[in-house]
Amino acid sequence: MSRRSGILEFAVLGLLREAPMHGYELRKRLNTSLGIFRAFSYGTLYPCLKTLVASGWLIEEPGSAAEEALAASLAGRRAKIVYRLTAEGKEHFEELLSHTGPDAWEDEHFAARFAFFGQTEREVRMRVLEGRRSRLEERLEKMRASLARTRERLDDYTLELQRHGMESVEREVRWLNELIESERAGRDQRPQSSPQQDNTPGETGGLPRHGETETSGGTPPGSSTRPDPSDDTAK
Repeated sequence: MSRRSGILEFAVLGLLREAPMHGYELRKRLNTSLGIFRAFSYGTLYPCLKTLVASGWLIEEPGSAAEEALAASLAGRRAKIVYRLTAEGKEHFEELLSHTGPDAWEDEHFAARFAFFGQTEREVRMRVLEGRRSRLEERLEKMRASLARTRERLDDYTLELQRHGMESVEREVRWLNELIESERAGRDQRPQSSPQQDNTPGETGGLPRHGETETSGGTPPGSSTRPDPSDDTAK
């Protein structure tokens, strides 16, 4: 399994842990709520779902009565399939949440992990945040050393581009420092889990809640969903 497909499977399991969804809902949440998937191919989602079903982590169910009636009224259309997390799938996702190895510190995987920090134990959050900070500090040191070696050979625009990259990394390190201090202070990230969500973390902590977002702690929705005329039907 590639790293990219592994991140997608993780995100799908995490979203379905909140509530069952059909494929279009999943595509929309991945596209608008989890920013790292804004450019992912729609053709990769359904093979991912089929793999998760075959693994026993998801089950396919027919849509609601309203969706059945709508589908029946459309010639040639069949009912939407709803994907639901199984008990084994929930257990697998919780196991994935507990992982804190180097993969969790990389750019895309960290963004997906951070999106589900509200479902993650405080101790695990701390290890992931500290690992990410360590990785970025190493990156920043290499960037500074490279800039010092090549400064005299760079034109003004290339030099500004490298400085911009360094400033971006420095900003993220400062942001991580703030998050780590917030975790240590033990401030509540979530006042209470939503009744329909089965996502109770072992310990509260982290950032105060500044505003509602469409995802559980992920990137706020800020871009429109690409139109997709296809329907989620049983194949």
